[in-house]
Amino acid sequence: MSKQDTTAVLSPISGQAEEQDESSQPQPQGSAQGQPGGQAKASSERKRSGRIPEPKRFKIFCGSSNRPLAEEICKFVGVPLGETRLQRFSDGEVHFQLLENVRGADVFVVQPTCYPVDQHLVELLIMMDALKRASAGRITVVIPYYGYARQDRKDRPRVAITSKLVADLLQTAGANRALLVDLHAAQIQGFFNIPVDHLFASPVLVSYFRDLELPNLTVVSPDAGGVERARFFAKKLEVPLAIVDKRRTDINVTEVMNVIGDVRGRTCLILDDIIDTAGTLVKTADALLDQGAAKVYACATHAVLSGPAVERIATSRLEELIVTNTIPLREDALRVPKIKVLSIAGLLGRAIESIHMETSVSRLFD
Repeated sequence: MSKQDTTAVLSPISGQAEEQDESSQPQPQGSAQGQPGGQAKASSERKRSGRIPEPKRFKIFCGSSNRPLAEEICKFVGVPLGETRLQRFSDGEVHFQLLENVRGADVFVVQPTCYPVDQHLVELLIMMDALKRASAGRITVVIPYYGYARQDRKDRPRVAITSKLVADLLQTAGANRALLVDLHAAQIQGFFNIPVDHLFASPVLVSYFRDLELPNLTVVSPDAGGVERARFFAKKLEVPLAIVDKRRTDINVTEVMNVIGDVRGRTCLILDDIIDTAGTLVKTADALLDQGAAKVYACATHAVLSGPAVERIATSRLEELIVTNTIPLREDALRVPKIKVLSIAGLLGRAIESIHMETSVSRLFD
């Protein structure tokens, strides 16, 4: 393939060069391989330092959907971001190449399937296929935002269950396990025939609102499906719970019916997993304020913010909207003072270390 055939959209990622076979290199006198007992001594030194022996270190790669998050994760765990080359043919077709050895390595691929969803999903599938064909020892797909998760059942005649379809595609492409964050529906884990670690952004969000010390706080679930998530959040903050009864009349169209719970004179915190067009969010905030709430805050894990979402939030009666960086914010969203972003790189980094070292991931939520 010549340079004329492709158009680069992501330049090679800086990182470690391909590892050389140490057995072929001359060993200096007195090294671990050059004298009796040297190997035992080197092993003892590695154990004392707490470092993982270099051949056992894991590798992290990423696509183009959220490279800043991948770089932040790598900085947290102390592993360089893997070298790759991602290019596109003039018709948009993806060409991907690994620029370092992954044979037998424990590999993690960070790629949220956010907008444009189909493009980033195909990128992810191609990356995993390349890793599989390069003889990676194990491939863990790290998807901070799992696209197509909202279509998790047949709620109407003759519709697809896309969250199951995506799970099948990931496994066929070569994923050995998956690391996901705040799935729209917990049962999506059952669509996979490989181990799935389901993380929650709640430790990051709870810590933020605990530090704010908002008076007379009540956590609000914007719909019946989010009650379990909101109840856990309210329990962590030791505050009451309220529920909004809404009805979805069409895709991205909802109608707020009733507020269940006492919100009069209280500071309300709306908790959701995804904010897409922000229609539900704004209507829920208005309903709470109409019921006598003093102030309304909101938080969500995934800031999809499509269509008129940013304008709606900017002109809404919300005090503040807190989101995480599972999805990179649009430029116009970054300019809205009401929107604040918290990082989950540390949470993902600790989970990756736990998976690699085969220790408990659930301890992150104790």
